[in-house]
Amino acid sequence: MASGASYAASPPPLKNELDIVIPTIRNLDFLEMWRPFFEPYHLIIVQDGDPTKTIKVPPGFDYELYNRNDINKILGPRASCISFKDSACRCFGYMVSKKKYIFTIDDDCFVATEPSGKKINALEQHIKNLLCPSTPYFFNTLYDPFREGADYVRGYPFSLREGAPTAVSHGLWLNIPDYDAPTQLVKPLERNTRYVDAVMTIPKGTLFPMCGMNLAFDRDLIGPAMYFGLMGDGQPIGRYDDMWAGWCCKVICDHLGLGIKTGLPYIYHSKASNPFVNLRKEYKGIFWQEDIIPFFQNAVLPKECTTVQKCYIELSKQVKEKLSKIDPYFDKLADAMVTWIEAWDDLNPTGASKANGKA
Repeated sequence: MASGASYAASPPPLKNELDIVIPTIRNLDFLEMWRPFFEPYHLIIVQDGDPTKTIKVPPGFDYELYNRNDINKILGPRASCISFKDSACRCFGYMVSKKKYIFTIDDDCFVATEPSGKKINALEQHIKNLLCPSTPYFFNTLYDPFREGADYVRGYPFSLREGAPTAVSHGLWLNIPDYDAPTQLVKPLERNTRYVDAVMTIPKGTLFPMCGMNLAFDRDLIGPAMYFGLMGDGQPIGRYDDMWAGWCCKVICDHLGLGIKTGLPYIYHSKASNPFVNLRKEYKGIFWQEDIIPFFQNAVLPKECTTVQKCYIELSKQVKEKLSKIDPYFDKLADAMVTWIEAWDDLNPTGASKANGKA
């Protein structure tokens, strides 16, 4: 589909090619607000916490729901790689989906409005981002050249103007910013009211803190790297699930020649989480990230890593070798990364590029 195409008089874009993944512990009343945008699509709901609790979904939505009992039944011993009592459990939905594209959103995220008052169809903007190339090799000062009213500026190399396939579209949030606990504590009343009408590609070699509450990706291009790690119950760390996935994805995208966009669309993040609870979850990560980020900045994948699975297995080896000295948790995480890939390939055998190269 060409960039800049209008969907106004067309069927919902990618209706049969996209799943919406929602992790939750509560009734999904928030879907009523999203009904005009989400109702045509299939939902995958991953219920966290008590599997005996009944989650109510508004009528009219096409969905499947998985709780912890379902995850254990489907994955068996490999279910250990799926976090419990943490929104990181959402990645199970990525694994069981059979669609090419995934959009994931938190249940405290509402429809935002543009400065003009128009309601934002976040899903439509994510789709536009994913269907247009990225520009990771050379920064365009008019941001995304494939948006209507923009183009490549003078001096942009013609040899790079085809861009790279877009693997990830990372959206932003109005109202409650995605802050860490220390920032929450010193700025308890701060709200994001700035609407920046821009989409840009994150340059090759640059990491970013990925937030999973408003995120879309091409499952065929990067799906096996969207593992949200071991977080929550029984783990020494939380609230680093999406960032871990983002760092892994960025290194792999850079290696495989794929792009990641950030900016539009916005959602309205309605609820601030408890900063004291967040601090308990984050405090080790706040120290560890000073070693984790240089690790990813310096990670090099060999040319033999030609698939996402091969790249991810190689990263797991480097995590075990270089990060386990920080804490034994990283030994466990590295093993879980391998288990995740094994489980992914078992559930997605058709056309899967096996990490061992036997596919």
